[in-house]
Amino acid sequence: MDVQEYFLLNQNIIVAFSGGVDSAVLLYLAKKYAKNVIAVFVKSEFQPQFELLDAYDICSQFGIELKVLTVDMLSNNQIISNPKDRCYYCKHTIMNCILDFAKNYDNYVIAEGTNASDDVSDRPGYKALIQLGVQSPLRLLGITKTQIRQIAGENNISVANKPSYACLATRIPTGTKITKEILVKTESSENILFDLGFTDFRIRYMNGSALLQLSKNDFNVLFEKRETVFAALGKYYDNVYLDLRERTYE
Repeated sequence: MDVQEYFLLNQNIIVAFSGGVDSAVLLYLAKKYAKNVIAVFVKSEFQPQFELLDAYDICSQFGIELKVLTVDMLSNNQIISNPKDRCYYCKHTIMNCILDFAKNYDNYVIAEGTNASDDVSDRPGYKALIQLGVQSPLRLLGITKTQIRQIAGENNISVANKPSYACLATRIPTGTKITKEILVKTESSENILFDLGFTDFRIRYMNGSALLQLSKNDFNVLFEKRETVFAALGKYYDNVYLDLRERTYE
């Protein structure tokens, strides 16, 4: 089955849209080949504001209205207790929110952006997708991350070079309770690094301290702006540590 055949069989699509490059390419292909397309962004305490802004920008570029739903992750004890399979409960919550929304639309397929390069064997969230009947067209069609970035670049999709991004809850170690305070601290401190020119990094929470994980280029930025970085992050954390290993993704 190729892309056109898939959307010929699934003419009505609700895309679970995150604002990242994977779901952006899925949305682009749906817009191109499907008959009816709805983009849905589920906003929670775990998504930084820039992801929502990116989602609005992409939908504006495609001429698609963005539907924004909200969920309260912090009211779910299965999630905030932060077990090893937390992503299962998060994904279940997000997709159930979209399933409730989809009840207003007949014969629509719900699709999301897992691709053929993703290792789903280590993704509890993917188990929730299967259980709920959510489709992953990019994975089904064998479209890899490299191909996704190529499609995005060739079609001038604004997030073509956007680094992969995981939700704010992933910065908190398994077993450490997820709180609004830690999430706000994480988003605020990561925004500071973005403003200083960092592009692909994580700030991990460590019992009141921060561990910086940087890509190769971001190490150079740190060495240029080290004093500014540590002064700014010192407002949020007791100590700031640097992981000397280069952060990689994809």
